[in-house]
Amino acid sequence: MIYLITVNYHSHQLIAQLLASLPPPREIPYQFIIVNNSPEDPNIPQFHNNYITIIESGKNLGFGGGCNLGIDWVYQQNPQAIIWLINPDTQLPPATLPRAVDFFSNHPEISILGTVVQEPNGQIWFAGGQFLPHTGAIIEQKTWTYPENLDYAICDWVTGCSLLINLAKFTTCPRFDEAYFLYYEDFDFCQRYGMQGHIIAITSKLAVIHQPSAINGQNLYIKYKHSTYSYLLSLDRYASSKIVVLLRWLRLGLNAIFLLAIKPAVARGKFAGIWAYQRTSDKGQGTND
Repeated sequence: MIYLITVNYHSHQLIAQLLASLPPPREIPYQFIIVNNSPEDPNIPQFHNNYITIIESGKNLGFGGGCNLGIDWVYQQNPQAIIWLINPDTQLPPATLPRAVDFFSNHPEISILGTVVQEPNGQIWFAGGQFLPHTGAIIEQKTWTYPENLDYAICDWVTGCSLLINLAKFTTCPRFDEAYFLYYEDFDFCQRYGMQGHIIAITSKLAVIHQPSAINGQNLYIKYKHSTYSYLLSLDRYASSKIVVLLRWLRLGLNAIFLLAIKPAVARGKFAGIWAYQRTSDKGQGTND
């Protein structure tokens, strides 16, 4: 059984499009879980049926917190299941879901799998993530750089936009760190479990179509506040030295000063993220033990 989990935040129209891209459940057994981070949204209950489960969060828990509700629910139902975390602003090309099930039958050694993510025009939006701990660079690859004949390639991290979890590889329920409200929670997830010996991989045999920034690209202040904070938190945990963190901190601050006149919302968001990280760091909560 494969379980698809999506987190709703004012995105019921996108979820309807995602559901329309899935095959009828009679063709392949699956369960679709909507974690509702928008309790005030009156449109979500209409999706409920025999193969669609709605989990009410009661408030906006962020992406990681919402995913955890869904992952916990699936783990209680079937701790051997395959989970597919998928953004509401994505769609699955035909025959993708059966191929995902077959993929793990052929490669049960993989714990966390990312798919290629394409934009509607066919351009690749994500094809694997790299991390350079000595410089602090967290890189999103925009081209498939691995041999085409490989079923999968090992990478440092994969995007939560389309991320599959093989629960059978975990002795306890895998979870996101809810210190991340938005952005880089997928990076942290992969780093933590990769350091425990789990295989993190990307495949071109599966792909989804994604509409970038369809959900959270609208409020620039909020976007850059969360992304700046989460980036610095990630470096605090995984960069090779505190000097790397300091240099990146200074670079972000100088960039925010430069943007004050031309992009004030972006600049204010970055300053807010730096301040939030600094408060966390001062309390000694930055390091992931």
